[in-house]
Amino acid sequence: MTRAEAFSDREVAMCQVARLVENGRTYWAAGGGTPLYSVLLGQKLYAPDAQYVTEDGVIAPEPMLPFEPMMTMVASRAVYRAVAWGTMNSAGIHAQLGYMDYGVLNTLQVDQHGNINSTFLGEYGGQGRRFGGPGGADTIAACCWRTILITDQERRKFVREVDFISSPGFLDGTPGARERAGLPEETGPWRVVTPWAMYDYQDRRLRLMARVPWVTVEEILEECEWKPLIADEVQVLEPPTEEELQLLRTELDVRGQTTDAAGSWIVWDGERYVRGYRLSQSCTGKPPSTAVDGGFVYVSLDGVRRRQ
Repeated sequence: MTRAEAFSDREVAMCQVARLVENGRTYWAAGGGTPLYSVLLGQKLYAPDAQYVTEDGVIAPEPMLPFEPMMTMVASRAVYRAVAWGTMNSAGIHAQLGYMDYGVLNTLQVDQHGNINSTFLGEYGGQGRRFGGPGGADTIAACCWRTILITDQERRKFVREVDFISSPGFLDGTPGARERAGLPEETGPWRVVTPWAMYDYQDRRLRLMARVPWVTVEEILEECEWKPLIADEVQVLEPPTEEELQLLRTELDVRGQTTDAAGSWIVWDGERYVRGYRLSQSCTGKPPSTAVDGGFVYVSLDGVRRRQ
């Protein structure tokens, strides 16, 4: 595969999750954005025998691509050739029976024990900001054998203790905490993936295991409210490939809803990757995420313009 020369932060995270997808495994994806696109990308490129279930219970569909801009999880093209069209409750029953290998989620906050908050920021019941809540993500985190979390590498998201537990991780981090709460044995968080890093868990605590080449360990730690555990040897992740981005931009996320085209971008300058670019108007007049053949104009924070 060909190394990509320019990509967004969000695309980095989705490509890393796609590479975790395994043949013969079932993935319960929360929502119709980043988690679903990541699993589909992995299925199309790396694990054709993987299956996925939508948050609201559609089992093993073969969606008609490209995804339409406003396609939902249960649109006719999205559920084409599904094995079954269930409900969120029926999917939860399958998870309780042990048929869901991985859950894939995103969130507002994650803490050192993998607990997830997507409900409320602030003191619950007092001053704060209310959000939509977990939907089916609480059941996904409770019952799947392993969970993969996708989020941004920001200090406000990586907190010592979440403001509200919407979806359970290892709870208070003590041995057997999930089991005492009535959750299935040997289940729980497995990976956290951000545009900068990948984490696993050691003794039910978050551990930095890998980083992208354009960010240092020190920079990652600055974006955590507490200091996570650090692997003895932090691996370096491979950047996205042109093949991954082509599929993501032209088949899965045509309108750029999750790739964050207006946000931070990483650009190859001929010697190394440089981050801190934003994407300006494409000279082709197309939305930035669909201008795969060129026409991107990158503007660095110091005003230097680069055209790919």
